[in-house]
Amino acid sequence: MPITSDISPITTLTIQISAVAIWLGLVFLASEILRRLKQDPELVRKVVHIGTGNVLLIAWWLHIPTWLCVTAGVTFSAIALASHHTNILPMLNDVGRKTYGVFYYALSITVLVGLLWDHHPQYAVIGVMVMSWGDGMAALIGKRFGKHTFIYMGNKRSLEGSLAMFVTSLIVMLGIFASGHSLSAHDIGVAIPVAAIAAMLEAFSPGGTDNLSVPLASASLSYFLQIYTLI
Repeated sequence: MPITSDISPITTLTIQISAVAIWLGLVFLASEILRRLKQDPELVRKVVHIGTGNVLLIAWWLHIPTWLCVTAGVTFSAIALASHHTNILPMLNDVGRKTYGVFYYALSITVLVGLLWDHHPQYAVIGVMVMSWGDGMAALIGKRFGKHTFIYMGNKRSLEGSLAMFVTSLIVMLGIFASGHSLSAHDIGVAIPVAAIAAMLEAFSPGGTDNLSVPLASASLSYFLQIYTLI
């Protein structure tokens, strides 16, 4: 149920926007502190990557309306595209590569919200959380512990990073499924293949396109398998 059913719509909207703004402010503050402390740029970028992805989880909890989520998604997409060309937000830029990855990330959020938010928001959340947490942990674990590396279309990946992507994606999906009902064998049967496909897409999508392919595939596949199959 909405958390503010007995107060005015304007007050509800103010609370919703304030909560998201505070969270984003904390995320960018943390990233800026890390950047000024000259921490690993990959760590700085992944703090933003994971932190901004969690905004959709907050929006789901707070029942933020579709129109506001889509507006925010379009705005962030424009900022990401501008940052790619003008470097207005250096913590958003890809580390060591010039791609449209951040723009794809914002675009995928906008598309998922526009398609799913009214009736099936949990699948939009799955797509974004798999991307934010899965890809984030894949990069951090892969860089720190990756020993078995491979290169595909100029992108360096590691088996350790892909395993981190799979495990994190699996945990994310099971956690979201469990928020609505008790976990079942069907939930696990859905989560395992979706997590595996997400890990493969993260490893083999070129030029930052994993930020588009992973969330869209994770959301659509989890929706289809959860509703239309008896895995």
